[in-house]
Amino acid sequence: MTRIGTPLSPSAKKVLFLGAGELGKEVVIELQRFGVEVIACDRYANAPGMQVAHRAHVIDMTDASALRAVIEQERPDLIVPEIEAIATDELAAIEASGLATVIPTARATQLTMDREGIRRLAAETLGLKTSPYAFASDAETLATEADKIGYPVFVKPVMSSSGKGQSKVDSAADIQAAWDHALTAGRGNQVRVIVEGAVDFEYEITLLTVRHRDSTSFCAPVGHRQEGGDYVESWQPQPMSQAALEAAQSMARKVTDDIGGLGVFGVELFVKGDEVWFSEVSPRPHDTGLVTLSTQDQSEFALHARAILGLPVDTSLNRPGASAVIYGGVEAEGVAFENVAEALAEPGTQLRLFGKPVSYEKRRMGVAIAHAETIEAARAKASRAASTVKVVTN
Repeated sequence: MTRIGTPLSPSAKKVLFLGAGELGKEVVIELQRFGVEVIACDRYANAPGMQVAHRAHVIDMTDASALRAVIEQERPDLIVPEIEAIATDELAAIEASGLATVIPTARATQLTMDREGIRRLAAETLGLKTSPYAFASDAETLATEADKIGYPVFVKPVMSSSGKGQSKVDSAADIQAAWDHALTAGRGNQVRVIVEGAVDFEYEITLLTVRHRDSTSFCAPVGHRQEGGDYVESWQPQPMSQAALEAAQSMARKVTDDIGGLGVFGVELFVKGDEVWFSEVSPRPHDTGLVTLSTQDQSEFALHARAILGLPVDTSLNRPGASAVIYGGVEAEGVAFENVAEALAEPGTQLRLFGKPVSYEKRRMGVAIAHAETIEAARAKASRAASTVKVVTN
């Protein structure tokens, strides 16, 4: 029997977040609804999730000693990593010692922090279909491997997030620039990259896969559009053939069963007709899944909270919907948002303004979410709402 106590009391169920961005914020809110005591950590003060948690700590999560110190201080029942930049070896040691349970597992955090680890697992261990790929630790090797794969290729640091450091390379003349760009975003003392061949796909999906106490469940596929590796808009459901859907679910089940643990996994896949290729997996709610705030009774955030607490889940889709990103557009602290009322004037429209303390030109500061009778109508509605909101400096 699942037991949840009272926050800020000896009976409390305590959950500690490592990373407190906009996705974590939504999960914190869902946990708060169940009376869970939540502690949020991030590398900067006043991160979105910190604003709705019971307590917050600003730490360098790649610092093993700092990470252990805050966990020993707080003694959480569950640790929920929201980002990849964490001292994962220390997290594994903490889990092995029985100090806390890591969601979904410490191994999942280690695997998915490194594109090399998850790609080798998917392609070489599990036999999933992927794009052609190779790895390189210097520009010369990168050039050699790109020639073998054949242009165009895509170059990404094996350790980065949200599309940072990624490049499309059309010829050997652009290899050095791609390597230099990867250096700006890769984590660690030595940068290593994955170089991938192009896949002739029709569309990309995120298959939100929920491992819970009874089994594995799937949300309806989420379609999305990216620019420079960052999601710009998403919609649900993405139409696809039954054969492709079954292949996607089979791939998602294989990789998440191997990783193990409880919670939502964002499995990214390429699709053409009935063909499906595995791309990546995140062991947590996915940015493209923000659309579920409008399309499902239990959003991906509610599903994650319920799954990690051992509660029943329902992945049913209620209606078509879409999301569209609101970018900062300016570099400033403490920005303001104008035309909010105008953006919400259209029925079936929602906004999430994340409350990030600092805005950058291409930083995601909010999202517009909408539902409608069709995917196309929902996408248009979300786009109108997002473009109506203006980010301004005081």
